[in-house]
Amino acid sequence: MAYVQVLPEFGLVVDPMVGIVTTAGVSYTPVLEQVTELEKITDDLVGMLSGEGNFLASFPNREGVLNVAGGVTAFWYGMAIGLLVAGVVVLGLL
Repeated sequence: MAYVQVLPEFGLVVDPMVGIVTTAGVSYTPVLEQVTELEKITDDLVGMLSGEGNFLASFPNREGVLNVAGGVTAFWYGMAIGLLVAGVVVLGLL
């Protein structure tokens, strides 16, 4: 792999395959591959917030599972908080 020298006194070169200025002998290609993988994961997490679509690693035909899971979670949190408030009210009346 050839590099284009930018500042030879500091050892800076341009990796023409990636297009990034780096030090001589060091390539950021593995780092950029990991960043690409992390971007896919973060896009999946952000897309999960809308409730549409499906997870990146889910089985096919599971597009509505996020809405159902959100509804079930909200139901159980509501039950827990409602029972806690009801318990505080009952104990307050005693």
